[in-house]
Amino acid sequence: MNITRNNIDNLNAVVTVEISKEDYTPKVEKVLANYRKTANIPGFRKGAVPVSLIKKQYGKAVLLEEVNKLLQENLNEFLQKEKLDLLGNPLPVIKDDFNWDADTLTFDFELGLSPDFEIDFGTVKNLNRYKIVADDQMLTEQVDRIRKQYGKMVSKDTVEEGDDISGTFTNEEKGINAPAKITTDLFANKEASAKLIGKKVGDTVTLNTKGLFDDDHKLMDYLKVGHDDVHGLDIDVDFTIEEITSTEPAELTQELFDKLFGEGAVTSVEQVKEKIKEDAEKQFASQADQKFLNDVTESLLGSTNFDLPAEFLKKWIQTAGETRLSPEEAEAEYARSEKGLRYQLIEGKIVSSNNLQITFEDLKAYTGEVIRKQMAQFGQMNPTDEDVQGIVARVLSNQEEVKKLSDQVMSEKMLNLYKEKVQAPEQEVTYGEFIKKSYGE
Repeated sequence: MNITRNNIDNLNAVVTVEISKEDYTPKVEKVLANYRKTANIPGFRKGAVPVSLIKKQYGKAVLLEEVNKLLQENLNEFLQKEKLDLLGNPLPVIKDDFNWDADTLTFDFELGLSPDFEIDFGTVKNLNRYKIVADDQMLTEQVDRIRKQYGKMVSKDTVEEGDDISGTFTNEEKGINAPAKITTDLFANKEASAKLIGKKVGDTVTLNTKGLFDDDHKLMDYLKVGHDDVHGLDIDVDFTIEEITSTEPAELTQELFDKLFGEGAVTSVEQVKEKIKEDAEKQFASQADQKFLNDVTESLLGSTNFDLPAEFLKKWIQTAGETRLSPEEAEAEYARSEKGLRYQLIEGKIVSSNNLQITFEDLKAYTGEVIRKQMAQFGQMNPTDEDVQGIVARVLSNQEEVKKLSDQVMSEKMLNLYKEKVQAPEQEVTYGEFIKKSYGE
């Protein structure tokens, strides 16, 4: 057997595998001999079937199978030995006039080679790292939200802004009779919302369904009409008010502080705000880090230029899935996946160039940290190491969890590397400002 590689260019190569009769004949004859022992052919005793008949009936199929085994084993061994960095899998070159009776069988395989390139963090420019702060407005809103969450529900006679209203939507023609609980700010149509203000229990308000909600599908939930009826539905419905309630905000007492943060941990509204600020900014730091990671990634994608073996990859995509794709479908799929492939190559280069390896100890430490944070959310502030490590062992016995956690650990290593390598000034922003910078909203 002889295997050679011919580089077409920096991104494409052809591997040629030559298999002689001496390579496969002993294997084929051994298999056929075993077939002869067990073959059950009418007119012949088991084990007494003529060799010529066995070869005629099974010879070609056995030849194909044994040659294929030789190809796979030796091709894989060759590629590993050559240490080739491939994209996709080797593609056999189809030959319509292939001669299986030749003394030497020759097979060609196309290879797509990974491009050679370098990462230059100096090309990443004009980026900021954000420090998100919880401003006074946010802290006040959070305190108000806590007061409402722990407040007391009280009944009212007249609807005011922010009240909860229970009642029933009706329309005799459409057969609508749907109990519902709404709020004064529920409707997209502000005129509809205004009709509710000042109404009392027992009053009926007539509303038109066209443009009532920001999404017509909400009519399914509130009016209990079918999906086919909601699009563009333009009818009047009556809403009869049955109950009006509002939430009386909880007093900011020591009892509430103890319920929220533990006995004696917080003793004033100022300390409540400090605690909220601390917890919020920890969460904001994760969001800011993720944006920085994404921004550097996008910058590197734009500034790291390299070619791909595009034509090879399009051919490979045609056969890579369960269903063969047409050339046009493969072209479209390549266009969709090219950016992701480029990022994978860039990430792989960063990992290998900076030796960003994940050890089992890294994984255990990270998982333990995640578990401690989760336990703290449920009030278990000081779990023992034994308890935590027991949970870590169970989590890491699940391969899906290991994959997910490994990705998170690698993202953390990449982030730390970016912070070290990329020059980006820190900018202090409120959460609202951060959202605008992130999403333009």
